[in-house]
Amino acid sequence: MAEKLLVANRGEIAVRVIRACKELSIPTVAVYSTADRDTMAVKLADESICIGEARSKNSYLNINSVISAAVATGATMIHPGYGFLSENEQFAEIVASCGIKFVGPSANAISQIGDKASAKAIARKAGVPVIEGSEGIVENLEEGLNVAKKVGFPVMIKATSGGGGRGISIIRSEKEFRDVFDRTSMEAEASFGDKNLYVEKYIENPRHIEIQILCDSHGACVYLGERDCSLQRRNQKMVEEGPSPVVDDRLRKKMGEAAVKLAKAVGYVNAGTIEFLVDKNLNYYFIEMNTRIQVEHPVTEFITGIDLVKEQIKIALGKKLPFTQRQIKINGHAIECRINAEDVKENFRPAPGKITQLIMPGGIGVRIDTHIYPGYEVPPFYDSMIAKLIVYAPTRKEAIRKMLVALEQFMVDGITTNIEFHYSILHTQEFISGNVDTGFVARFLERIKDMHE
Repeated sequence: MAEKLLVANRGEIAVRVIRACKELSIPTVAVYSTADRDTMAVKLADESICIGEARSKNSYLNINSVISAAVATGATMIHPGYGFLSENEQFAEIVASCGIKFVGPSANAISQIGDKASAKAIARKAGVPVIEGSEGIVENLEEGLNVAKKVGFPVMIKATSGGGGRGISIIRSEKEFRDVFDRTSMEAEASFGDKNLYVEKYIENPRHIEIQILCDSHGACVYLGERDCSLQRRNQKMVEEGPSPVVDDRLRKKMGEAAVKLAKAVGYVNAGTIEFLVDKNLNYYFIEMNTRIQVEHPVTEFITGIDLVKEQIKIALGKKLPFTQRQIKINGHAIECRINAEDVKENFRPAPGKITQLIMPGGIGVRIDTHIYPGYEVPPFYDSMIAKLIVYAPTRKEAIRKMLVALEQFMVDGITTNIEFHYSILHTQEFISGNVDTGFVARFLERIKDMHE
């Protein structure tokens, strides 16, 4: 039977998946909400179908609507992209029970490794270093506080089903812990439908390093180098690069092998990312695994020459990986900037609106993944990211220069974006020297604030 793939997502990742399918000669179906009927994915897909009203819970998070769309259009595969239902084990299970191929891991793997508390227990058992904290979910405030006192402040309270920087609180005292615990639980339930929390030691000024893996259904599993995602605002990534300025071949091998060991422990199949915190002494600690394609996957595609989305689809079709670990080489340097419709001066407040004019950069080693166009109306209902600007060059120094030139030439009129902020960050001596950590953006904002006072 001929394959047909439904993209259960929106925005730039929907466009990215559709393009990969076109290269593989697989027809596509785009789903859309009433707010997205004029999006680029709808224009590029072979078919499209409306799945509900603008708000995510009525459309992109509505499992019944997505499954109904797949059945109605005769889709044989579903690619969930990132966010929305991409790490929802119930969705993956229903897709499989309907005889449709899920372009991602099994529901069982998502259940085991997607839950952060469960994942830490699996990592410990597999011999992968983890941060000290609760063994699993903490049932109440007092239990959580006991863990915090045992490992010592500061600590992090984290939602077990969290993501995108939500459901995380950094706590520095017992009083603050008591004040914040219930609020974090409510935020987690509102954002993810799961109020469960766990507690772990907070590592000061770490780097955020993640390892990209690919595993097929024939037992092969490889790692494709690392991405440094240390530049973040409110625990949300802004700039990603690969390879990391602080990771050498020895550390890359150790972290890569740890990532593969963890994936194999749960019989993982498809693309995934194992995330680590790395301290100032280059000790690394597993924090979570993302059981989906990442926003920053183009960084890895540039430095390895491997199309991760096409490999995802081929793995879902039962094909073997066409390369071994020894054949994977890291070449050159790539940097990605997430371009958001937001007002940096107003604490990164989303800034939806109509794009009146758009000029995008180009040239050798410049890639833009986006769904916007002149006249496009950025809706207020979804994540504020409107594009990803990725550059590639032989060296990190050249990549930084190429990104600065590309940012200079990226013009979006009609809405407020963070392009100028990226330009400022990449000019700092700290970024140029590779001396940043997850707290750098917050310190940079304070520096700017002090200059204007």
